[in-house]
Amino acid sequence: MEAYLPLIWAVIIGVAVMMYVILDGFDLGVALLFPFAESERERDQMMRSIAPFWDGNETWLVLGGGGLLVAFPAAYAVLMPALYIPIIVMLLALVFRGVAFEFRTVAQRKAAWNAAFAGGSLVATLAQGAVLGGLIQGIKVENGIFAGGPFDWARPLALLCGLGLTAGYGLLGATWLIWRTEGAVAERARGQAKVLLAAVLVFMGAVSLYTPLASEEIAARWFSIPNILLLWPVPIVTVALAWAAWRWIEARYDVLPFAAAIGLFLLGYFGLVVSRFPYIVPPSLTIWETAAAPSSQIFMLVGTAILLPLILGYIGWSYWVFRGKVREGEGYH
Repeated sequence: MEAYLPLIWAVIIGVAVMMYVILDGFDLGVALLFPFAESERERDQMMRSIAPFWDGNETWLVLGGGGLLVAFPAAYAVLMPALYIPIIVMLLALVFRGVAFEFRTVAQRKAAWNAAFAGGSLVATLAQGAVLGGLIQGIKVENGIFAGGPFDWARPLALLCGLGLTAGYGLLGATWLIWRTEGAVAERARGQAKVLLAAVLVFMGAVSLYTPLASEEIAARWFSIPNILLLWPVPIVTVALAWAAWRWIEARYDVLPFAAAIGLFLLGYFGLVVSRFPYIVPPSLTIWETAAAPSSQIFMLVGTAILLPLILGYIGWSYWVFRGKVREGEGYH
């Protein structure tokens, strides 16, 4: 049993991160589309579509970060100094965004808070992309500690991932607005979703080509036998899902484009796992090498087993209560 504890915790943290990316991704995406609204009434409608959910969505970020600290303290001790700058920028941007969200609702002049809301979301998204790029390209470790510099993450891949994540969150936001709003906002979101879908495919292709060229380990994972025989359907499924999303947008479906956008994120996440697992600090430290003592993992696993259903229940209930579409000038119906 003890040998499986790191794997169990890796799954828990991986699911938490993926839940955060999808759930907080769509409300970050809505904020990224904020500047393209034509009036404050439309921005109010966009805000109301995410108001019941956005703070709860960030719960998963806490679970992922806290789980990493408790279950893999050695990995946490390496990753934090390696990625400290983009992580602290991300957290500050999320705080700035949250403040803008609350103050905008009571402000007489909303322009400054609109800019803060969209700008904070953009900075947070780019910072998350920089973290992702840093993990993909690898972290320098010697004798179990970080041996690189504070700007090792600042490479072209970080920018590429940041821009790709911006397009991806924008796609989630646009498809969310298609599903959960009516009128001009939803109509505009359909056109935005098509543009962002094309951009997401371009960035996914660019990252998929760049990473094996930059890393021999990743190239070996994807193109060696028998891996290539098992993984070749992944890009085909990705293109097919993107084509389906395009058709569903044109056919004026509501929920299916959002589901397809989530599917594209899941496929990208699968590609990341294939490229780097079981290295939690690529390319040198595995989940087993950085795991905490079994007693610590079991203690926290018991607490997680109690709290996780409560979190899922709260989130599920909130989405049920606030189901339906938001009309301009009105709430949910």
